[in-house]
Amino acid sequence: MSNNKLNTVFWDRSNCDRTKSFNTEEKNHIYCYCMLFVKFMVVLTEAKAHSSFYVFCKTVCKAIQPGKLCVRCRDCKQGTLTLSREFYLKCAAHPTCDNDTSAALDLIMLNTRRVPCIACTDIMTPVLVFQCAERHVICLECFHLYCVARLNERQFTQEPLVGYSLPCAAGCPDSLIKEVHHFQVLGDEQYERYQRYAAEECVLQMGGVLCLAPGCSLVCCLCQFVFCRDCKAEFHEDPCRQRTDTGYIADEDAALHARWEQASQETISETTHLCPKCQVPVEKNGGCMHMVCPRPQCKFEWCWFCRVEWNRECMGNHWFG
Repeated sequence: MSNNKLNTVFWDRSNCDRTKSFNTEEKNHIYCYCMLFVKFMVVLTEAKAHSSFYVFCKTVCKAIQPGKLCVRCRDCKQGTLTLSREFYLKCAAHPTCDNDTSAALDLIMLNTRRVPCIACTDIMTPVLVFQCAERHVICLECFHLYCVARLNERQFTQEPLVGYSLPCAAGCPDSLIKEVHHFQVLGDEQYERYQRYAAEECVLQMGGVLCLAPGCSLVCCLCQFVFCRDCKAEFHEDPCRQRTDTGYIADEDAALHARWEQASQETISETTHLCPKCQVPVEKNGGCMHMVCPRPQCKFEWCWFCRVEWNRECMGNHWFG
């Protein structure tokens, strides 16, 4: 064999030991893939050093890794026969079997053009290239911080055809990340929170409501808490705004427990109000009375004091408390 890099060399399966004629350097840069019933060998350059594909390895690495493009049977999923052209990607950082697959990350690529990161301005590789017209570049570390910050603020956007996603860090239009597996860079714990927020946002967009029981945020509720859909309070038979509290007889321990519950409710009512438009709880930790709903689909501007849409009267009377 010459020193030229060949894509395909036809050979007989019985001659698998022909690679013994390669020198040490050639062996280090060659993968021999002996395919059953098919008489050819594929010569590939080392995937880890020169891979153009990147995947998120879910099984072993739990991280973004170089990928390798493979082909397998569409029906039996075996890689020993070339029965169809169903291409898929595997993690190239560790040995894999036929059942191993990884999520392809089409926005992550080698920074061959040495473009600086939009956030830290360092030149890193690999990088994520947003789908905006300017094709802004962000390094993976800054992308992780960007995702965590937006997740904490619930600033992800729920798009029916895409899912719960983020746009370009520069705010470019039409730049939502369409492959949501990119957000697995958040890590297991944060990605679980991402999935929960996505499910909640989907329910709200479809006109549903979330469980309002303390400590429960399930979409399909298992805590058996029954509440009023209109006023979001515990279920009652009388009209929402005319409901009155009724007295009851309780022993001393029950009365003490009730006082603690009342104190907790007062603390919550002082620091948290429902958005007048979408009814999502909003916490105030300082600042003026001008509030903006954190949900990207709402963004309703309202007065914390009056709980109505922000207006000139609120601005003049109690803008700063």
